Amino acid sequence: MQKTIAKLADGRELLYFDRDGSPPRADVPDPRPLDPVESRPELRLDAATGDWVAVAAHRQDRTHRPPTDACPLCPSRDGRPTEIPAADYEVAVFENRFPSLAGAAGRCEVVCFTPDHHAGFADLTPERVRLVLDAWTERTAELSARPGAAQVYVFENRGAEIGVTLAHPHGQIYALPYVPPRTAKMTVAAAAHRAATGRNLFEDLLTEARGAGERLVTAGEHWTAFVPYAARWPYEVHVHPHRRVPDLTALTEAERAEFPHLYLDLLRRFDRLFGLAEPTPYISAWHQAPVRGGGELALHLELFTVRRAAGKLKYLAGTEAGMEAFMNDVAPETAARRLREAL
Repeated sequence: MQKTIAKLADGRELLYFDRDGSPPRADVPDPRPLDPVESRPELRLDAATGDWVAVAAHRQDRTHRPPTDACPLCPSRDGRPTEIPAADYEVAVFENRFPSLAGAAGRCEVVCFTPDHHAGFADLTPERVRLVLDAWTERTAELSARPGAAQVYVFENRGAEIGVTLAHPHGQIYALPYVPPRTAKMTVAAAAHRAATGRNLFEDLLTEARGAGERLVTAGEHWTAFVPYAARWPYEVHVHPHRRVPDLTALTEAERAEFPHLYLDLLRRFDRLFGLAEPTPYISAWHQAPVRGGGELALHLELFTVRRAAGKLKYLAGTEAGMEAFMNDVAPETAARRLREAL
């Protein structure tokens, strides 16, 4: 992988990631007359729960579902400058102009997977997915080393139903200055499991899913995708490497080589699940151990859709939005079977 560092007109960092052997990338300046970014997100502690809340009022002005010919994530062409000055790219990463976190309180980056506006992640080649994986890994390493970074969160939101404001295929990376609630809960659960059994929680979850089979979706030599026993979403799949590691930087070459094939197969199953012409909306999230104190946690990817049936979405009910008490309309065993059958 080759990394090229550039700067946007307002001083934000832009990174190009190209496959090894690609021609050296020329420095293309950003011609836009941009004012410096003056976002000042604020972190506030909810004293009732102990959770941190980011207040980022400047995000009200962010770009919202522009027409295709005004997409800010496409390459700059025909005199139309965008967030990516180059006329073409493979994978590009840049600092978000409208970040939820910034400065000493973290960092938010945008990851563009392809210059093709009309593609989706499932349309990528295994070679491109591998490059994206390498970019995710490089950013995890660099952001984890930032002063004050507590956890690096890599994710993709796809589809208007999820609330995506830019249709171009892209994801995001957050350097969080605190350990978020879900990670904190998993840390407590893993510690309790270790104390009760002497074993690692995530290793046991993977062993159980692979042994039972009814919640298994697909598996390879190094990775397994399964529906969790207590899935919160109608169609929710967790993808684990067979060897427990804390984060993306610890994967072996063999694990990196297999992941693109299994992940593309899984995404394409999601798109075939409902028999619809439009792609399935989803959230795909890498759960990595915190920078400090996450020795019992395990790297894994959680993929889920808010669609529960053709033409029907899963909305958070009052118990879920108000009390964080999830109630699933689809049995996890049924969801796994339907995904296995979505060939």
